[in-house]
Parts: sequence; C-alpha cells; structure tokens
Amino acid sequence: MLKKLVSHTAIYGLAPQIPKIFSLLALPIITKDLTDVDYGVFGVVTAYTAAVSVLSTLGLRLILVNGFYYYPGQYKWVWRQIYGFLNIWNLLFSFLLGFFVYLIIPIEAIENRITLVLLIVTPFIFFKATSLVGMTYYQLQQKPLQIALRTSVFGILTVIMNLFFISYLKIGFMGWFWTNCIVGLLTNFSYLYPINIKYKISPIYNFKYRLIKKSLKVSIPIIPHHYSAYLVESSDRMVMDVVETSTGDIGKYNIAYSIGNLYSSLGVAAGYAVGPMMNKMYKEKNDRGARDLIFILQIGFFYITFVSCMWMKEIFNILINNDVLNKMYYLAIIIAMSYNYRPMYLGAVNKLFYKEKTNFLWKLTFTVGLINLGLNFIFIPVFGFEAAAFTTFLSLMLMGYAGYYLKVFKEENEVNYYQLYWLLTTVLLTVIVYFIVEFNTSLKFLLSIIFTLITLVILYFFIKTKKIHDFN
Repeated sequence: MLKKLVSHTAIYGLAPQIPKIFSLLALPIITKDLTDVDYGVFGVVTAYTAAVSVLSTLGLRLILVNGFYYYPGQYKWVWRQIYGFLNIWNLLFSFLLGFFVYLIIPIEAIENRITLVLLIVTPFIFFKATSLVGMTYYQLQQKPLQIALRTSVFGILTVIMNLFFISYLKIGFMGWFWTNCIVGLLTNFSYLYPINIKYKISPIYNFKYRLIKKSLKVSIPIIPHHYSAYLVESSDRMVMDVVETSTGDIGKYNIAYSIGNLYSSLGVAAGYAVGPMMNKMYKEKNDRGARDLIFILQIGFFYITFVSCMWMKEIFNILINNDVLNKMYYLAIIIAMSYNYRPMYLGAVNKLFYKEKTNFLWKLTFTVGLINLGLNFIFIPVFGFEAAAFTTFLSLMLMGYAGYYLKVFKEENEVNYYQLYWLLTTVLLTVIVYFIVEFNTSLKFLLSIIFTLITLVILYFFIKTKKIHDFN
C-alpha cells in the first residue's frame, strides 16, 4: 500500500510538473512580453470565472465516487444517468457563465469582451462532463498513467501555445485565454472515445429523476464546501478589484500566486492518489492505516515546500525576466507554505466524504471562506495587496485543521491525528524559511542538506515502526 501511495502520488504529482517545468523555463521568454497589467487582467478574469465554475458539476463527482464503491456491480448505470444530466446542465451553465463574464471584464480588456466570453465558455459546452467522468473513472480504477499522460501532453502543449500567442504573436493576456480554450477542448475530446465507446459509459438523457434528485440532495450541500476553496484561494483578486487596487498591483500578486500555486497542484495530485486508498481502508475498518498515509504525505509536503521556499529568491531571479515582478518572491513563500494544510485537510474530509456526512462539512469550510473574504476586505485597503498572502495562509490553516474539531468527525473518527502538533510545525517552518531565504547560497545549500537528512531519518523511523507514538 505504501509503495502504491508513493508511486501513484509520484505519477499524479510528477506528470503535472513536467509541463510546469517547461512553463517555468518559458517564463524568462514570455515575461519580457508581458506587463503587470497583463497579469492583473488575467488574474481578475480567472478569479471571477472561478467564482462561478464551481457550479459546473453541482458536486456530483461525489456521487460518481461513492457509486463506484457502494454499487460495484451497477455503478455504470448510475454514472451514465449523471453523465446525461451534466451534459444538459453544462449547456445552461455556459450561458450563465458567459453573461457573468461579460459583466466583469476589466476596462483594460473591454475591446476583447466578446472574444473572451466565447473562449471561456466553449470548453464547458463541449464535453466538459466527459472529462469529469473520464478522470474519475481512471482515478478510481487506479490507472494514474492515463491521467498523467494527458496532463503531460496537454500541459506541454499549453506551454508551446503560450509561447506562440504571447511571444510570437505578442497578444498579451489574450494568449492565455486562447491557449486555455484550445487545450481545454482537446482535453475534453481525449476522453470521448475511451469513456463512451471502450468502457461503454455513454450518457443517458432519459435519466431517472428520482436518482438525480437523490444525488443532488447529497451533492448540493458540498457545493459551498468546494466554493470555500475559491473564497480562500482566488477571491483575493476579486476583492482587490472591488476595492480598486491597481491592475498592476493585482498583477504583482498574481505572479507570486502563480508560482506559489504550483504547490496546490501537488496537493490535488496527492488527493487523487490517496483518496481511493483511504476509501479502501475505511471499507476495511482500517482507520489507522488511512491516518498513516496522511502522516507520510504531510512529512513529504514539509520537505518539498521548505527546501524549495528556501531558494525562492533565486528561483524568481532566474525565471522572472521582469525587474518589477521578480521582487515578489517573499509573497510566494507565504503562499507556498500555506499549502501544507492539504494532507491534514484530506485526513478529515475524506472520512466525512466516505460517510456522506456532507451537511456539516460545508458549513465549516464555507465559514472559513467567508472569514478569508472578510479579512481581505478589511486588510487589503489598509496594508495593500501583500496582505492577501497572509490572510490566505491563515485561512488555509483553518481549512486544514478545523475539521478535526467537528462533532460529526469525532463521532466517526477512531484514531488520533495529533493535528495541533502538525499545525504548530507548519507555522514554525514558515517563519524560519521566511528569513532563511535571505541567507547566502552557501549556507542555504548546507541547510538544504541538513533538512534532507532530517526528513529521511523521520520517514525511515515512521515507515519502520508504521505508527506514531503518543507525544504526551
């Protein structure tokens, strides 16, 4: 099981990093053809789009996942009906999204308004539900290579097309939107044949209304839960726009977030890898084994974020060919370290998702999202755009650890996650690396080696004993 966790996390985690490595290498080329205003426009539009996009699936992926485990003999029948319903829903949703995007286009992009609307909604119209069903199928069948291959190929294509549109055609922020539209369509189409023909999971449009109604009764309560992720991770740029932060300052923050957000992708990859394994352990009544997987992930996250943040200043100087934007490394550190919340977050929510205890969960996570929104409205006008990085850190810590104190989780949970110790460790490592980043390279090289050795010793001890002793 441990070998599978490592291999699947590596596949899910490394595959997205292949195109991102190319994307990082391309930054010195494209950043000289972009301005802080370009980054600002892109950041504002994507932030608003994310606010609505959470409604595209109506939370029904949870029903796909649970149907796979609860009805192993007839899950395809359930899936096909949800698939048909989502195809119809996405048509209506695309019109709503297009109208919303039309209203919020920044003044700097007003002449491209219609084109932007079409580029954003088109991937939702054409086979977006097919992509959702396909990714879920391969994840639950534990075939990560199918997802990883698509992620790698289309990720590299994204980099190539960004270079073409931004550095060759020199169309600025519009290059990102053209690329996202084309790659989104190709990704959706790539799942069409295997899902509909090979695995015979074709949509049923004459679906059973009782099934859809019952499914929505479970899935809709988790929409605020998923929306809370937007409120924490993306609403900051929306708030900046509302409080009239300059588009240039929004762009500065967006470049820092675009680097720090790479760690979010790793967290998502870890979730894809560990989710099916934890569900299997829950089914076998092995809560301790599920917890141990979370602990291993958390240790790995600490290592990756701490060491890379130690070198964030050098990373920005090398990759960002823009004297204004490359000074934002200090914000990227805070954002990157905040994603250490993810493993412990999975430890709490995966259990509640498995038990379909979604009514309590959304109240917690949505409240955290609203807290973040409120903090941004309070502190950004006073302290400037930099405040958003610190409110993000605080909110993600709440998101990751507050679930352990829910009554419903305590009733279902059977093992100790030592959540307070992991939280304090995250804060301590963040404070330390925030200052270490300014050390000279020789000292940072030595500290990187020391931290690597410490991590290896801890992992060896943990894997050897396969348990965490009581800290008391």
